[in-house]
Amino acid sequence: MSADVALDVLAGACLLGGSFLAFAAGMGLLRFPDLLTRTHAATKPQVLGLLLMLLGLGLRLRSGPVIWMLVLVALFQMLTSPVAAHMVSRAGYRTGRVRRDVLVVDQLTTDLEAAREAERARGERDDAPDGGPRDPAGEG
Repeated sequence: MSADVALDVLAGACLLGGSFLAFAAGMGLLRFPDLLTRTHAATKPQVLGLLLMLLGLGLRLRSGPVIWMLVLVALFQMLTSPVAAHMVSRAGYRTGRVRRDVLVVDQLTTDLEAAREAERARGERDDAPDGGPRDPAGEG
């Protein structure tokens, strides 16, 4: 068996694995019950599936410029997908779309309460005549 045949078989396996993971992500979006589990299904298997598809495509094409473009696509996907999922989940939590009864640990409520307390304390300090903020130019 030559190296070209071995690389083609490996590329086919990566393409099949990636397409299965993308299909599983789509099924998770349709079948999971709440926002957080759907967000999880939309990001984790979808990103890994895309990376496997890109790897399979790179192994099949074996062209330098194409491989660099595929690497850039993979890096962009790995940077943006988790951030987008985090922001969607956080917005859903703040608007009440998340079922809080299924959460094991709810750190965001603790963080939001601490931020409100800090803001309230800062507001009280700013109202005080001697504890107010200083001028940024340093004049008083």
